[in-house]
Amino acid sequence: MGDRRLTAPGGADGSGDHPLAGTAAGGPGGSGDHPLAGTAAGGPGGSGAPAPDASEGHPLARTAPLGRNFFDRPAHEVAPDLLGRVLVHGPVALRLTEVEAYGLPGQDPAAHTYRGLTPRNAVMFGPPGHLYVYFTYGMHFCANLVCLPEGVGSGVLLRAGEVIAGTGEALARRGSGTARAVSGRDLARGPARLAVALGFGRGHNGLDACSAGPPGPSGRLAVLEGDPPGPGLVRSGPRTGVSSGKETPWRFWIDGDATVSPYRVHVPRRPRGTADPAGNGTR
Repeated sequence: MGDRRLTAPGGADGSGDHPLAGTAAGGPGGSGDHPLAGTAAGGPGGSGAPAPDASEGHPLARTAPLGRNFFDRPAHEVAPDLLGRVLVHGPVALRLTEVEAYGLPGQDPAAHTYRGLTPRNAVMFGPPGHLYVYFTYGMHFCANLVCLPEGVGSGVLLRAGEVIAGTGEALARRGSGTARAVSGRDLARGPARLAVALGFGRGHNGLDACSAGPPGPSGRLAVLEGDPPGPGLVRSGPRTGVSSGKETPWRFWIDGDATVSPYRVHVPRRPRGTADPAGNGTR
């Protein structure tokens, strides 16, 4: 997982694959009986033509999917247990290395559900194991996995991971045709980059990661057993960039992993024309 430089097949630079294959899923919600286990991705629109699937790459992308009851727990319990798990979307798979938990309505002021149900956060109040995708800062999508039973409103933000299959596709998505290179470390380092690498957008909001149905047009979505780190490698601390609930230690990451994003405290935006207390003039 070093800072190697990656290029897409054919020489186009991108910018902007463990011996556990075939094992049964362990831990809460382990799913030897998961309906997606061992299934092949169908083609877009049910054409029957096989869609590209990450299971054709890295062995970890062929481990057993996790069942819905894995996610039917408090987010701060699910979050550290997601580390090392493999998130698959079509041809791309990544091993999660950093996540953040967000709690209950009326209890966690940093959560999108804090003030209750809205059209924007409705998926968060749905069944566990679904993908909640939201648009932020007018330019980025970020992705969460819903936790706890339907009607509660809680989830885990997917902050960073190591792409282990479908690297060429992830590079193409990040690069958007530019010639700027991107390091393996940075390909999915940060929640917006992760969403781009996995191809998540507004149309993926509400997708079921535990579905028994056929794969969607962009292939299957699943969370696999992967290769969780030992307890001694799991670290926790305050969540990145939140202004409320900023002391809650619900950011979890794999210690020493190069793909983990840097921690940043929340910095309030100053209105234009106001003085900078550090003496850097006005903005």
